[in-house]
Amino acid sequence: MVRSRRREHGFTILELMIVMTVIGILAALSVPSYRQATVKAREAVLMRDLFTMRDLLDQYRADKGRYPEELKRLVTAGYLRTIPLDPFTRSATTWQEIFEATEGGVYDVHSGSDLVGTDSKPYNQW
Repeated sequence: MVRSRRREHGFTILELMIVMTVIGILAALSVPSYRQATVKAREAVLMRDLFTMRDLLDQYRADKGRYPEELKRLVTAGYLRTIPLDPFTRSATTWQEIFEATEGGVYDVHSGSDLVGTDSKPYNQW
């Protein structure tokens, strides 16, 4: 009777190297996609925040008859709980306040970031 030799349980170094290579290739392919997704998410947050603050500036003017002297007035008047963080500068103090020439007061707001968006337009011009 010839007995066949049972194979030992476990992986060979070659099998482990193949698996590690496949994992490395998949990771290398997914990193750019992940980075692009995070940039798109930040852009969506920026657009939402700009829309909200611009809408509240208009509401403030409709209620008070003039634009606020600074963005912080939206918080003290109860229109906002806090000034949102700029998703690219990660600061609430870098927003660019655009003042109205004749009446004075903040009538528009832009990001304080000098980075360029996926649409090739700088965020501080959005």
